[in-house]
Amino acid sequence: MGMITRVLACAFSLALFCVGVPLLSLGTAPPAAALGNGLALTPQMGFNDWNAYGCNVSESLIKSTAQAMHTNGMQAAGYSYVNIDDCWMTHNRDSAGRLVPDPAKFPDGIKGTADYVHSLGLKLGIYEDAGTATCAGYPGSLGHETTDAQSFASWGVDYLKYDNCNNTGAPARTRYTAMRDALAATGRPILYSLCNWGQDNVWTWGADVGNSWRTTGDISASFSSMLSIFHSNVGLASYAGPGHWNDPDMLEVGNGSMTATESRSEFSLWAEMAAPLIAGTNIPSASADTLATLTNSRVIAVDQDPLGKQGTMVSSSGGLDVLAKPLANGDVSVALFNETGSTATISTTAAAIGKTGASSYTLTDLWSGATSATSGTISASVPAHGTVMYRVAGGTSGGGSAVTGAVHAVGAGKCLDVPRATTTAGTQVEIWSCNGGANQTWTHTASNQFTVYSGSSQMCLDAYNNQTTPGTKVEIWSCNGQTNQQWTLNADGTITGVQSGLCLDVAGGATADGTLAELRTCNGGSSQRWTLG
Repeated sequence: MGMITRVLACAFSLALFCVGVPLLSLGTAPPAAALGNGLALTPQMGFNDWNAYGCNVSESLIKSTAQAMHTNGMQAAGYSYVNIDDCWMTHNRDSAGRLVPDPAKFPDGIKGTADYVHSLGLKLGIYEDAGTATCAGYPGSLGHETTDAQSFASWGVDYLKYDNCNNTGAPARTRYTAMRDALAATGRPILYSLCNWGQDNVWTWGADVGNSWRTTGDISASFSSMLSIFHSNVGLASYAGPGHWNDPDMLEVGNGSMTATESRSEFSLWAEMAAPLIAGTNIPSASADTLATLTNSRVIAVDQDPLGKQGTMVSSSGGLDVLAKPLANGDVSVALFNETGSTATISTTAAAIGKTGASSYTLTDLWSGATSATSGTISASVPAHGTVMYRVAGGTSGGGSAVTGAVHAVGAGKCLDVPRATTTAGTQVEIWSCNGGANQTWTHTASNQFTVYSGSSQMCLDAYNNQTTPGTKVEIWSCNGQTNQQWTLNADGTITGVQSGLCLDVAGGATADGTLAELRTCNGGSSQRWTLG
């Protein structure tokens, strides 16, 4: 919602008022599995009605938007959530204390709307507030968390955006955690998006509570607003990862005074920052240019990369910014962003973005699709307020490419673990509830090894006895550089043994603590998908 709306809402609510460590370091609890809901392993993608429609939400609007997404290429591009914002309910709860969908706006109720959205293969999101009233003055969920979560689940809701108006000054973490627990108790997977406007340093605790958290105040449809929010969000990369994302607010692509060039910059920067991609424009009437921006598969692939790293600023001088984002297959995405009002040349090097070891690198321009080669210089003439994005392939991802963190089993929601923290060679690895221990902290090195522990205790992930048959156990062994100790991170989230070509798999697709890891023929199943970080 808009901050102006919040101010007005507070004015109308006379008895109420509005209030205005890197997660993957050794020894800290990995937050990716903190919720245990298995959602948002890559940043969520969808639509929200507020930016384009404000309070004018309705069942017909949501249905027509869902139908448009289904047919215009957005759904195929990865947009899956169709989200209702404020003003969907009546001003009073029913006699049992339950929220009531406005019968004029939603004649089939939220459940009927959800059923329609689900029939298209999409998911439905809804809005509520962690205060006594929403920002527009409708009933809030503070003190009603259990009842409201049960309503959402019974209606088939898949996503909750939880705002922060009229919060009585109660601690944010307490209020947001109460709804987290209420959602979990329903047993329905509901993506949980925290919207407390970047207050209370939410990024330092948000991963334990929600799948994403707003890092800033509300965006508006102007370049200056987008630029301010970019600057606030770009430095928070260490707090983001699979299942828990920094959220710089919804996209204004196609709205207000945003030009096509500025819209492409916003989309590029949000993808580079691994941000949720929530379109906020009139989808049924979107122009061809707006849809082309929103559905650029090359840029979306950067946002949705399974490694789950938020891009960081490599250099920034005079409004000329270079960002780099390591990708799961060893490529690096580079964004060259021109904040200034004049065309400028922006340059960096392969070494500066962490690429080494090749005489030539391949650059793919993610907006034009054109490819080129360079011996190391990465440079482009970038228009005012524009962004050029490259995917850089070749060599090894040195410098920052040795990625350290937990190896998360997507299907089980658990972590690759060395049993009992042993250092005994030949111990078969397993999955276990994530706990941040040294026996769950792995480094994928520039030479494609997975190492665990450090110093004289360091061991490598190893395919037993150089075997290449399905069912081969995966163990720890003294590092020796052989190909049975080399592992490739693939864009689809699989990890393949270089020697065998088989996929790292959780035995039987089980999810219990202690289930062993092994090699199996790659099949694309969830038990063969992993995220590192």
